[in-house]
Amino acid sequence: MTGTVSTTAPVTTGLYIGGQVRSTEETLEVVDPAKPGEVVGHAAAATEQDVADAVAAAKAAYPAWSALSAQERAAQMAAAIEGIADERDEDARVLSLENGKIRTESWVDALVFEIRWQLALSLVDEVEHSKVLPPAPGIPVATTVQYQPLGVVTVIVPFNWPMAILAASLPHALLAGNTAIVKPPPSTPLATTRLVQRVAEKLPPGVLNVVTGRDSEMAGLIANPDVAKVCFTGSVNGGKKIMEMASRSLTRVTLELGGNDAAIFREDAVLDDAHLDRLFAAIYDTTGQICMNAKRVYVHRSRMDELVAGLSARLEQVVLGHGLAEGTTMGPLHQPAQKAFVTEIIEEARDSGATVLEFGELPGGELAEGNFLRPAVVVDPDPSLRVVVQEQFGPVIPVIPFDDDDEAVRLANDSWGGLCASVWTADTETATRLGGRLECGYVWVNDHGATRLDLRAPFGGMKQSGMGREQGIEGVRAFQDTRSIAHLADETEQADASA
Repeated sequence: MTGTVSTTAPVTTGLYIGGQVRSTEETLEVVDPAKPGEVVGHAAAATEQDVADAVAAAKAAYPAWSALSAQERAAQMAAAIEGIADERDEDARVLSLENGKIRTESWVDALVFEIRWQLALSLVDEVEHSKVLPPAPGIPVATTVQYQPLGVVTVIVPFNWPMAILAASLPHALLAGNTAIVKPPPSTPLATTRLVQRVAEKLPPGVLNVVTGRDSEMAGLIANPDVAKVCFTGSVNGGKKIMEMASRSLTRVTLELGGNDAAIFREDAVLDDAHLDRLFAAIYDTTGQICMNAKRVYVHRSRMDELVAGLSARLEQVVLGHGLAEGTTMGPLHQPAQKAFVTEIIEEARDSGATVLEFGELPGGELAEGNFLRPAVVVDPDPSLRVVVQEQFGPVIPVIPFDDDDEAVRLANDSWGGLCASVWTADTETATRLGGRLECGYVWVNDHGATRLDLRAPFGGMKQSGMGREQGIEGVRAFQDTRSIAHLADETEQADASA
């Protein structure tokens, strides 16, 4: 049971364009998912002209920013996040109110922004690395291959982990020499705007801009020919729309989209408390609303009962409530429409004859109309059901038996998505072998989930889970292009001799 949550005065945020805060006539009303009638705050609603101005400001700032060395940019970026943690508690409070997730997750969301920023800066010595191709038979030139920034980039982030996800690409783009426009999600714009503005204020005007507003006014962040690249994290359908819009001006895209991640538990999998705790978090963190959460669990038939019992024991401890209330372990879904969808696919599984286990107590009182849903396990559903083939993005998991490794791999790969997967086994060699057969961009062994991600490694999906990579030097290269400069070998030798 959770108590009444105290909320301070509603938060108000503006646009940040060209080094200046800008207010707008219209605003976005942001409501609390746990108490849909309660307004958390208001964010500026940009017009098409505001969007055009943001692109123009970023374009104007680009020549000077890109002319700096990577070391000079890194120094300014390091200074820009000094003291970023001073307001982390308030950032977390605001994010929990607008997103619905528990305070701990919101706090980590803000923390990961700083961690990823620092990890990007650690790559500074590789950013401008070049190589020389010497003359070869039939090729009378020495060619230097260099990297160069693209120009203005737009970074669009989703509601679930907006600050952490933003830092998977934004610092890499800036370090590479690009200028940027950040578009926070319209339903959770407040915490992200606050954070980004504090960073942008310490950078040269126009290098980093923030635009919030309705999607209907945002086309200029994608289709404007002065935008060189769009980095989008969101749904598959959203990614398709972004790609279609970007195609009109051949704007480049990185798309990190949804997943239908499979977790494979072999007969020899360790199912002690530590492993089961990791699995539970991998499924139910953020009320199941994470793209890389486990969405399908395939378990050797001999271990089915043990795994279901382990998950059930943890689900029995779940406390549904407001994300800021002491004792809450699971908040509401972010949107009423998502609650309706997840409810529908759970009922569909129940009606089909599958065993559905539900846990927890729905909160009452002032939270009675919130977007709360009891977490569930669906045992041995028909593989054609939506709870298996579609991304649930909610607190429900299908648990499906298999009899041998080949069947497990086939079932895992039989999906539209290819973001992440995991293999749970006591045999390291087998884990590597099976992991290499899975059609996805990231594989864990005896682990799974966003909090278990190696933030140094490239991350991204296959199939309809997206294209391109974030994080690591690959994430920097995603915001660069190559330039080749070829010198005739004999002229180069003559110049060296005369020198």
